[in-house]
Amino acid sequence: MSVVGDWMGRGATYWPERTAVVDDASGERFTYARMNARADRLATWLRDEAGVRRGDRVATVVHNGVEALDVFFACGKLGAIQVPLNWRLHPEELAALIDQTEPRVVVYSEAFRPGLQTIAADRASVTAWVHLDGEGVPGSTAWGIALDGPSEPVSEPSLDPEDVACLLFTGGTTGLPKAACISYRMIAWNTLNTVIHELERDDITVTHTPLFHTGGLLVYTVPLLTLGGTVVVMRTWDPGRMLEVIERERVTMFFCVPTPFEMLRDHPRFAEADLSSVRFLTSGGAPLPVALIEEWRAVHEVPFKQGFGMTEFGPGVFSMGPEHAVAKAGSIGRPNYHVEARVVGDANRPVPNGEVGELVLRGPSACSGYWNDPEASAAANDDEGWFHTGDLARVDEEGFYFIVDRKKDLFISGGENVYPAEIEQVLRRHPDVALCAVVGMPHPKWGEVGCAFIVPTPGRVANPDAILTWLRDRLAGYKVPKRVEVVDDLPLSAQGKVLKRVLRDRR
Repeated sequence: MSVVGDWMGRGATYWPERTAVVDDASGERFTYARMNARADRLATWLRDEAGVRRGDRVATVVHNGVEALDVFFACGKLGAIQVPLNWRLHPEELAALIDQTEPRVVVYSEAFRPGLQTIAADRASVTAWVHLDGEGVPGSTAWGIALDGPSEPVSEPSLDPEDVACLLFTGGTTGLPKAACISYRMIAWNTLNTVIHELERDDITVTHTPLFHTGGLLVYTVPLLTLGGTVVVMRTWDPGRMLEVIERERVTMFFCVPTPFEMLRDHPRFAEADLSSVRFLTSGGAPLPVALIEEWRAVHEVPFKQGFGMTEFGPGVFSMGPEHAVAKAGSIGRPNYHVEARVVGDANRPVPNGEVGELVLRGPSACSGYWNDPEASAAANDDEGWFHTGDLARVDEEGFYFIVDRKKDLFISGGENVYPAEIEQVLRRHPDVALCAVVGMPHPKWGEVGCAFIVPTPGRVANPDAILTWLRDRLAGYKVPKRVEVVDDLPLSAQGKVLKRVLRDRR
């Protein structure tokens, strides 16, 4: 057995009868031994029938489920590279990513067959299509056949920690998304950071974030399955179903960005739900409002932790314990054990505490650049090995870091830098505001001014003029948006983050 990549082989050796995965959609439960047998069977088929070898790519276009993990673990046994694709993309976008990464095999769900069928004939690199259900595109192989072979141990002894385990796409706002090369070394160090700061072997988590995101695959899923814990996989996000899963499986911890926490809070069953098994919650992706913490804890005494990460450096970059959640509200915490962090200004010089600059990172959990994009890889890392995140941040005297905003979200109004995240933090305190987002828009006099999009609190009416008056009492004049638009909902990514580029197009 290779010491690199064979997660389920190791799991079957150390804790074969422990429950590794619960597939919420089917209700099936899988021990580590059973997961290992599935990975061996799939790896055998990929190798013998599809010709997959070390370094070859295997793409997936599937909802969350045990099958997505089967592909990841089978690829690890072969030294192949999993390419989980965003199933929300248009078929032409999927075609571009397939052409970019040239997978030998594509595994997909019936729900995505119509779109894939329109592009399948022109994808020269793909020698095998595998459908999980339904009829499949012409010539496609049924998933059951791929899993029906022998379960003899499969491993790639020449696999190196620097080999790429999977390609995860960044959420770029323009052009073709970049594929970050996620090595076995990167996953191992991210797992170690996560275990040091958060995990226990008896933990049970829920993975509801899509497994094509680092937030789905690497926040808790792979770290916990490395440790011997249990991962409940939800097919798609649903707050009511989430509450049911927490109760039924006695979930001990899970991750969300703030928006799903707000959805859970607003669900009719929230107050009566039994969350007594949960030892902590982790929020990331955006600052967690103190008001939301207080609203949760008024009903359920559950500690909140704050985390921070990114596709290119792993999700376990910063963390902050619940004891600081209120006193250090808005902070992402301190760098995790094996992460170096700085806030820098001109010429990459560190700025004094309290001043805003770019957050840069260094350490062994960094990715290995972008797939077939040496220019972008070089641009992201400086000569001293610091990865430039594109996030604007500051650090206080106690070493706690605060994300001020993304560089791309900052706009300049009358010569002053305006950080939308700061305005959104204030807006969330208004009782009529359930969700909000602020973007910059062109202005003939000031260059740019803010436009706030507001989703009202259920049962309340958001008055744009009243909200603007309220903001003027709490913010400098140049920060106050010039327009408030009340909307039914905000466009969200698969992770629950607001898609500001979509809002900018609405202006």
